[in-house]
Amino acid sequence: MAETAVETPVILARNINKVFNTGTEEQVIALQDINLTVQPGEFISLIGPSGCGKSTLLRLIADLILPSDGDLKINNKSPHQARIDRDYGMVFQAATLYEWRTVAKNVQLPLEIMGYPAHVRKTRAQEMLDLVELGKFGKHYPWQLSGGMQQRVAIARALAFEPSLLLMDEPFGALDEFTRERMNMELLRIWGRTNITVIFVTHSIPEAVFLSNRVVVMSPRPGRITQVIDVDLPYPRVFETRELPRYFELVTAVREHLRDAHLSDE
Repeated sequence: MAETAVETPVILARNINKVFNTGTEEQVIALQDINLTVQPGEFISLIGPSGCGKSTLLRLIADLILPSDGDLKINNKSPHQARIDRDYGMVFQAATLYEWRTVAKNVQLPLEIMGYPAHVRKTRAQEMLDLVELGKFGKHYPWQLSGGMQQRVAIARALAFEPSLLLMDEPFGALDEFTRERMNMELLRIWGRTNITVIFVTHSIPEAVFLSNRVVVMSPRPGRITQVIDVDLPYPRVFETRELPRYFELVTAVREHLRDAHLSDE
């Protein structure tokens, strides 16, 4: 019998700890004993109370900060090598677009930095704007767009160089509820078309359940992974998904695990 090929995890974290201001009166243990494996094509949400280390974990993956100890691999590389190899794109809560550059030029920016020829940058930017359904807005400026449209431009920019991993740090947190729900649908559509792996930080339990294959529940600081909940809702997810009994069961399950993690630390 032929052996089944085993895919290399996109993220493999083993016994990760992060301590800030080590050895001082201001020492803070941000993350403790983090173990997590993420497979290619998964959509994983990180959820927990403010200050639990969700964004810290995202920044460790992105090589913006270093772990205090433990082993972290991105596509079987160090985070530093993965950053050099452009293995990931990142989207923050604010769109962080350059107001003096057109939408198309904003999307082209990482390709400019990487030295792509002008015709390739232009073609790729148009493809990405079409993907996020902003194909006719390339000549506009960010200040001419709504908040939701600006975040779609930020997603297009993060995907422009075809990374295997998309890191998203509360990208819809500042949007109104209606726009946020539409952006959830847009993100799932983009994810379905690109098959990219997504790590998504959120404070919203309904959002985490609606989007994800798995929801990673974290405790109050020091941040630990207390539960990983499989979300068995069918894809494609639609607005009616939020009305399914199973959806409400999963939202309740995540909420209860968050409450239990909080009570256990009191």
